[in-house]
Amino acid sequence: MNDVLDVALRLLAVLAVFLVLPLAVGQTEHKVMAHMQGRVGPMYAGGFHGWAQLVADGVKFAQKEDIVPAEADRRIFQLAPAVALLPYFVVLIAIPFAPHGGVGQAVDAGVFFVLALMGAGVIGTLMGGWASANKFSLLGALRTAAQLMAYELPMLLAAASVAMAAGTVSLTGIVEGYQWWWTPWQLVGALVFFTAGLAELQRPPFDAPVADSEIIFGAYTEYSGLRFALFLLAEYAGIVVLCGLTTVLFLGGWHGPYSDDLGWLWTLLKTAVLAFAVIWIRVTYPRLREDQVQRFAWTVLIPLALAQIALTGVVKVVI
Repeated sequence: MNDVLDVALRLLAVLAVFLVLPLAVGQTEHKVMAHMQGRVGPMYAGGFHGWAQLVADGVKFAQKEDIVPAEADRRIFQLAPAVALLPYFVVLIAIPFAPHGGVGQAVDAGVFFVLALMGAGVIGTLMGGWASANKFSLLGALRTAAQLMAYELPMLLAAASVAMAAGTVSLTGIVEGYQWWWTPWQLVGALVFFTAGLAELQRPPFDAPVADSEIIFGAYTEYSGLRFALFLLAEYAGIVVLCGLTTVLFLGGWHGPYSDDLGWLWTLLKTAVLAFAVIWIRVTYPRLREDQVQRFAWTVLIPLALAQIALTGVVKVVI
């Protein structure tokens, strides 16, 4: 009975994180972009610092009509947003946020588990693009698949470098074995991992699959109301997952002053800083063309990731 209660409490905690943090990231993005670009609504709507903008967005999504195109595959079209969102919830279960059992469920092969699930999220986008019976949606879905194939490899290679350094593929084991000098040593791998993760999430400047000025809004063109909101929630949940994994793999996770008592706080702070960087990058850099996106993965990130693995191998032999 105690084991069942423990599992239930852990799942509730993960669910709370899953529901709160993506919304917090989304709201922060509104505010940061408003300050950087002088946007009126998120800065002034409702008075104090635009607090009513989030309420207005929620009401807007809730009251919009849920439209399914006449020629669409109805069941797949309606199921796609949930398929896109679910993998990120499962990944959060395996990310350690604090020492002494601060994780939903420890997984021995945690690195492979979370990367495989993050890659599975593209299935929801493919389902939505194909089922929409819209050529722009299909084109956006195919671009998403091509981008995933290009950026999954450097992401895996960068994570493999950390696993080599720690001698384990367990996320908890990697954090427990972390040494402060790992961060400068694995800096190139961290940049590769973080950049490839942005591309997998189709975040600017890697948002060619949803290029609104070119193919309307990619695989999500025919979606409206709450189903469209679920795709947005999947994007923000992906940001939380990417920043959390980068923190765990490259920044020491819960390690910091008084980490035994405040480990979860250090993890959240590092994740928040990385999430802010994701927003800043969106505001700063223009969209890359599809050919530039592919070229960057194969000619820049993969060689850098291989160089990081070689460096890790040399350092392991030396020490």
